[in-house]
Amino acid sequence: MPLLDAIRFPLEDELRAERHRLIKTLAELTDEEFASGRTLCAGWAPRDVLAHVIGVDYPLAFYLPRGLRINAANQAQVDRVRRLSRDRLMEWAAHWADHPSTTTRVAAVFLLGDLGVHHQDILRGLGRERDVPDAVASAILREGVELSLALNRRVLRYRLVPTDGRRPIGRGPEVRGTREALGMWLAGRDEVAAELEFS
Repeated sequence: MPLLDAIRFPLEDELRAERHRLIKTLAELTDEEFASGRTLCAGWAPRDVLAHVIGVDYPLAFYLPRGLRINAANQAQVDRVRRLSRDRLMEWAAHWADHPSTTTRVAAVFLLGDLGVHHQDILRGLGRERDVPDAVASAILREGVELSLALNRRVLRYRLVPTDGRRPIGRGPEVRGTREALGMWLAGRDEVAAELEFS
């Protein structure tokens, strides 16, 4: 057994659990919802979001060849997977959930937030809700903070006040909401703003 296989990295178990929760969400969708349902990722249906999060496990194949063109790499993975049937894609997803790549396991602390945001993209796009696990809610907020630094700088302009048990972040006018809603808003999901309290 290689040494890394014997190590449990921080949030690795939570990442696997969230992958299984995403698969359960997708399995409950109709064929039409799966193939063409609305998500908060512009231009992507639920199957496309799944293709993207699976692709994160294959950085050498999809990301390194495209350099810093992350959007191009994401779209290449989505386009490639659109040729697969739902059954074949879900079989791949089941394997992906149980066997994250070594790079993903090492980076689980960062990738749990990306996965959580995209799971919410699917659920919110279809008008569905769930109880977001505590570790995932915190990871979504962390992901939102990181994305905000690159996308919209909201994290630098507001004081973020989670209403579900975490310390405030930043300075400026207050924005109050759950960790999940704050994280989604910071990540550019503007539809979530209606759930937040601005002062």
